[in-house]
Amino acid sequence: HDSAYKNEEGFRYHARRLAERRAAEAGCPVVLGSATPALETRHRADRGEITRLVLPRRVGGRPLPAVDLVDLGAERRRMARGRKLILSRPLRQAMERTLAEGGQTILFLNRRGFSTQIFCFECGFAERCTECDVALVYHAAEHALRCHYCDYRKPPPERCGGCGHPDTALLGTGTERLEEEVRGWFPDARTARMDRDTAARRGHVESVLAALRAGELDIVIGTQMIAKGHDFPGVRLVGVVAADIGLHMPDFRAAERTFQLLTQVAGRAGRAGDLGRVVIQTFVPDHYAIRPVRQHDYEAFYAEEIAYRANLGYPPFGRLSQVIVSAEDEEAAVKAADALAGSARSRLTPGEPAERCEVLGPVPAPFARLRGRYRQQLVVKGLDSAAVARISRHLAEAGRSAPRGVQVAVDVDPVNML
Repeated sequence: HDSAYKNEEGFRYHARRLAERRAAEAGCPVVLGSATPALETRHRADRGEITRLVLPRRVGGRPLPAVDLVDLGAERRRMARGRKLILSRPLRQAMERTLAEGGQTILFLNRRGFSTQIFCFECGFAERCTECDVALVYHAAEHALRCHYCDYRKPPPERCGGCGHPDTALLGTGTERLEEEVRGWFPDARTARMDRDTAARRGHVESVLAALRAGELDIVIGTQMIAKGHDFPGVRLVGVVAADIGLHMPDFRAAERTFQLLTQVAGRAGRAGDLGRVVIQTFVPDHYAIRPVRQHDYEAFYAEEIAYRANLGYPPFGRLSQVIVSAEDEEAAVKAADALAGSARSRLTPGEPAERCEVLGPVPAPFARLRGRYRQQLVVKGLDSAAVARISRHLAEAGRSAPRGVQVAVDVDPVNML
């Protein structure tokens, strides 16, 4: 199910499809293993295209961890105004109990850095990257603002860049800020952080994982690199600090990714003899991508999500292609995207219903500027897979004749719509 199996730059391919193709040519089976299968894969099993094998129990018959949802809205209403809520009282109490019993804790926050933006309450100005349409993230260890897409860096300003006011606020929390909070509440705990920033240090990831496995750490804070695939017998508690981070992204797979990630990180707790516990902090505890995590209920999530996909004609019922047109000059990108859209629409079958195949856009991409290039997005969408493929091939061929300085990238069956 993991999106890392899709290569989205240069030669675009999905390793899952490639594995199936290789297996077919070699005459051997291919096993797709996951507790949270991609919806397309599960739907194929429902249709009898592939065989579904179910493992109903954990290895050794160990019980799945108990999952508690903490409503951050309710927690915030109980706090004094002006105080920042990072670790709720239920999560802190669970951490205290786990430490007292000699167990280990994993805290998951899928956002690195100290603060996600520097914001001025006087004029609303936020420091942004000069090359990308994103806010800069403050990293305390470097005392620098950084872009997580192009790595642009600058020192933090002493005054607001918009109005010159001296009072600016650090908004949002990253793993670096979470580590500071944890060390404040639990100064005697042996604590480590594992994210892309710390992973850049040679041997850091290996040393943290070895220490966790050997019982030499009490609390590990990390991003999704600690969420999947690891087996640490001493981990009794998993805390999800902000379950909603990826839920409202402008991507039709946002709910699916959220459910997968929460279910996977929950599975790190209680893998040995002791019963595990998971505490998930969220502002939307009743959301259909979060509520089923309490019972580790993939079936409930799948039933709701597949109904949404069917109503909207999204995969696995329809097919998509995403076209990104980019240029250093915004007008050039817009003009080229308009021309491609017109050309693609002229190839549609006259009189055919829009749901069979349609061309959406162009519009600015969710990240309208990235690494110094302005980006326009087209989407080819439809229930007629052959028609979507035909229009996509036409766009790929037309893109090769784009004006100088304009790049056209066609991604059939995209995994990431950003």
